This record gives sequence, C-alpha cells and structure tokens, in this order.
Amino acid sequence: MKSNLKIQNIVATTSLNTNVPLVKLVRSQTNTEYNPEQFPGLVLRIKKPKSAVLVFGSGNLVCTGTKSIKQVEEVIKQVIKQLRKIGVKVKEKPKINVQNIVASGSINIVMNLNELALKLENTEYEPEQFPGLVYKLEEPNATFLLFSNGKLVCTGTKNRKQLDEAMKKLMKNTREVMKK
Repeated sequence: MKSNLKIQNIVATTSLNTNVPLVKLVRSQTNTEYNPEQFPGLVLRIKKPKSAVLVFGSGNLVCTGTKSIKQVEEVIKQVIKQLRKIGVKVKEKPKINVQNIVASGSINIVMNLNELALKLENTEYEPEQFPGLVYKLEEPNATFLLFSNGKLVCTGTKNRKQLDEAMKKLMKNTREVMKK
C-alpha cells in the first residue's frame, strides 16, 4: 500500500504587530471584501499564488488557499507590500504559523469501511448521510476521510513530517485491521 498525498491547502496565521486601517486598505485595493457589520476582518484576494488573506485591524493575518510554505511566505510578502503603500509600517519579518494542512490522495486498495468502522477506534461512519468514514488519530493529530475506493483526505497536520507520520500510522492501522 503506497500513498500519493498532495497538499491542497495550507491555513497559516501571522501577526504584523501593528494596526491596519481596514477602511483605507479597502479604498486602495480592488481585490478586497469588507463588511464589518458581518465580520471584523477584511478579505484580500491574491491572484498569484491564488489565495485569500483575512486581514484584521489588529494586524493579524490568516492566509488560506496556498499549497506550500513558500507560497504562504510569498503571499504574506505581497500583503505587506500593499500595506506599506497605504503607510502601514511593518518592521520585522512576521513569524508564520501553520494551523492546518489539507491533503488528498489515495491508497491503492478498496477499503471495507464497515469493517474499518467496527475494528478501528475513533471512527465515525454513517453511510446514509455521507459516503466517507471519518478516522481520527491523536498522535500526530490528524483526521482522515476515507472512501471505499481508496481515496482519502487528511486534515489537521501542521507540516509535511506530521502528514507523512499520520499517513504511515493510517497505513499500519488499516493493514492490521484488514488482516484480522
């Protein structure tokens, strides 16, 4: 059983340690959405790499849609550049914290989800409501969506090492169950 996990999305946060005038940012950018009555953050869309950044008045940023840490860094750099144009002083290079990685792939076997649901711990499977089995790992912290055709989605890890570790554990645990 080998897997081919591909990162689909990285959610990362950072703080610029300075306030951001959101109304001024909206006026200077066409690629923004800001509706403070509904949500306190401004959505800034970046074309390349395609992503969206939530910008808060406190200077906190949440970046989503990127597929690598390098892309996250590139997006944050672009946001800082746009903020400097409206007079926001960002002194140091902000520290980026990955909150979640979403990856998808497959293990090239047909899985008996009923059997896995019965024999594995920390699973949820309600085929009438959703065709996938939810399987949670505690160490590393990861949640898998498993489908009977072998396709899967993994969420909850914070770096490639954790992702690979979670995948190894999934493979080991499903292999043990399938043998029984």
